[in-house]
Amino acid sequence: MNKSCATSSSCSSLSPRTKGPAPFLSKTYALLEESAEEEAAAGETGDYYDRKKIVSWNAEGTGFVVWSPADFSELTLPRFFKHNNFSSFIRQLNTYGFKKTSSKIWEFKHEKFQRGCKHMLVEITRKKTEPSAFPAFLKASDNDQLNIIGEENSRQTLMEENENLRREKVELQAQIAQFKALEIKLLDCLAQHMDNSSNHNERKLC
Repeated sequence: MNKSCATSSSCSSLSPRTKGPAPFLSKTYALLEESAEEEAAAGETGDYYDRKKIVSWNAEGTGFVVWSPADFSELTLPRFFKHNNFSSFIRQLNTYGFKKTSSKIWEFKHEKFQRGCKHMLVEITRKKTEPSAFPAFLKASDNDQLNIIGEENSRQTLMEENENLRREKVELQAQIAQFKALEIKLLDCLAQHMDNSSNHNERKLC
């Protein structure tokens, strides 16, 4: 357990709180603990390095990192928050005082949000800001990253649609080929029938 966590724990025992932590904080903590448990299980089975990391505590346990925002939005957020909006998630982090610590990765920290210190979540309160206020750490570069994520999702959707259209085209071409073969066969039958009718009429004249 972190030293700051232990200190806060002793202080909390002197002035216990009756209210629980905000649901957003509890869910965020829970998804990180779930990820840690999955990593531990993967390590035991030997496939840890084959597993794609999506979100985890940082090395010190004093913050967390979203390694893959696209997968985090698609796979993790809907299970815990019933939405897949990454920008909405980080706006919520901002309202509780989390800080984005790096311009290169999505790492967030709060002095009261640490691994193994779940009891400290009740000490985190919402900041009193205007509802329309935009997170200070969502700078232009971060917005560009969010736009890239959206473009990647759109590109993936277009690729899937193109693949479906390609399959439909191949199926239609196959059907057209079958119809053409059937048409040729019918024309041959018709021509043969007309030849037989002509020969029959000639025999009658004879």
